[in-house]
Amino acid sequence: MAVPRICTFSGPVWRLLPEALVPVPATPAKAPEGRFHHSGQVAAYASLSAEGAAVAIQRYLTDGQARMLVPMWLEARRVVDHRGDPGASIIWQDVRAEGTVSPTWAYSDAARAAGAEAMLYSSRTRPELSHVVVFAPGCLRLAGPVTPFDG
Repeated sequence: MAVPRICTFSGPVWRLLPEALVPVPATPAKAPEGRFHHSGQVAAYASLSAEGAAVAIQRYLTDGQARMLVPMWLEARRVVDHRGDPGASIIWQDVRAEGTVSPTWAYSDAARAAGAEAMLYSSRTRPELSHVVVFAPGCLRLAGPVTPFDG
């Protein structure tokens, strides 16, 4: 694991949410496990661009849910930056399906232990795009009009 940078973040992020969650746009992921959460941990996933959000959601579009693109503002004082570290962007689902602990959890567990409110990481399929996992969803607020996402 590369030595992370710690920074502040104040800027726009985008989430693609099922329509039912639009009234509570900072809501954390409902799945019990994800790339950067497990064991009851809180994690709200977003991207630093609308394009990045569309890339990130591709694996999940088979569930048939209509989604909305939700622009938000992230204001976080302590953010761990793992952009450029390919270990944070592996396909965690395949590892987990084998019954092994996801190696991506080491990244988020360390960030949480350091008091981070969020963690930045690169897109696996498009490394020039960035995503963020927010451990303290209170740092997120709606920042503009919600629009339909056509996939």
